[in-house]
Amino acid sequence: MIRLSQCLMAGATFGLCLNCGSSTPSSNAAAGHGPSTGGANPGSGGSPEAGSNWGNGGDPDGSGGSNSSGPSGAGKGGASGHSGGAGNAASGTSTAADVARKLGRPANFLIGMGNDLNNDHSKDGAYTLGQTLDLHYAYLVASVENGVWKSWKDWDPDGAFVDYLTDSADKAGVVPMFTVYGMRALGDGNLKGLTDDSYQKSYWADMKLLYQHLAKFDKPSVVHLEPDFWAYAEQQSHEDPSSMKVNLTANVPECADLSDDLIGMGHCHVKFARMYAPKAILGFHASQWASGDPNAIATFFKKVGADTADVVIADLLDRDAGCFEAAVDPNCMRGGSFYWDETNTKSPNFHEYLAWAKAITSGVGRPMLWWQIPFGVPSDTPGGTAGHYRDNRVHYIFSHIQEFVDAGGLGACFGTGAGNQTYIDTDGGQFKNAVTAYYMNPTALP
Repeated sequence: MIRLSQCLMAGATFGLCLNCGSSTPSSNAAAGHGPSTGGANPGSGGSPEAGSNWGNGGDPDGSGGSNSSGPSGAGKGGASGHSGGAGNAASGTSTAADVARKLGRPANFLIGMGNDLNNDHSKDGAYTLGQTLDLHYAYLVASVENGVWKSWKDWDPDGAFVDYLTDSADKAGVVPMFTVYGMRALGDGNLKGLTDDSYQKSYWADMKLLYQHLAKFDKPSVVHLEPDFWAYAEQQSHEDPSSMKVNLTANVPECADLSDDLIGMGHCHVKFARMYAPKAILGFHASQWASGDPNAIATFFKKVGADTADVVIADLLDRDAGCFEAAVDPNCMRGGSFYWDETNTKSPNFHEYLAWAKAITSGVGRPMLWWQIPFGVPSDTPGGTAGHYRDNRVHYIFSHIQEFVDAGGLGACFGTGAGNQTYIDTDGGQFKNAVTAYYMNPTALP
């Protein structure tokens, strides 16, 4: 298993947002799911997904070519917007269709984007495509510096950062989504905060504040809970969440009736969401590397209450495959095969991954929302250069959306996982063309 490097927030001074200047992701974004320690964009790193290395070998099939301008077969002609396919999509009866409607969207496979902030949030990357997406996400992070808890709430008075993003999303006709990334405040994989009273009080005060802002917003939103954390917790508890102590009940009055362990913590998350922001859609993050057995992950998730949330959130890969292949960027120094075979005849490939996803959605009983998918463009040549690394996930997803729906999918959100990755202004128009074509003929949820 490949673990993340520690990434702390940018000093003690927080402004309107962490992104100052260009909407292009910062080249200084650190590894890990946390924010950049410098530069323009709140970097996001990525989880050390074992699933990123499905199997051995994994020779690319070469589909797409180095000059590919975007996915073929992504959609049919017609006007842009959400009108296409919305009529027959409304009859979907699956849990995925139900969640889409709760978010105020047609019951179609949803598309989102994030980690793209600009000082002027009307110019966040997701709003520059000329096409209205369904979701826009941003990180809410924390760190402990010299024993003092610091987090997103300090960036603006009383956590107003959340308001800026909900308001800008609402004006753009998009649902706001927040990735809560506070359980790694002591460092990646360090779970000592679970039994630290001060840590617990600060963490849950932030959760309450988030939901209070979302309640004031009073419209649908998505809260994405703790990438990586649940995988570390599953491993360190040896898949027995009752064995890992959490100083919960003495520090969180709302959850005094729950148990002082991971089970109580998971159910407390659901209780907070339902109590303070009932219009919010809640999702626990599932990581492939938590266990070699997806059924074990699903069982663990049900024990901690993820089946009482609304969705499961997962990521296919946290940055461009070519960045790992080039092995020159310090953010991309993992070994493995990352460029998946689109013909699904060699390993690693997309069908292997989708089998894992189907096991999770079936086992937990909740649809999956994919998140932080890289923007790279297919190429026959491994690697690439900064801002132009190859990847084929955008190409494959938009060419095979029904496969993701069949795996229990609700939607897919795209975003950079570190600096120097391919972005919407360096991909030759691939992502913009793909989303424009998709919304002309969106894929209905069952």
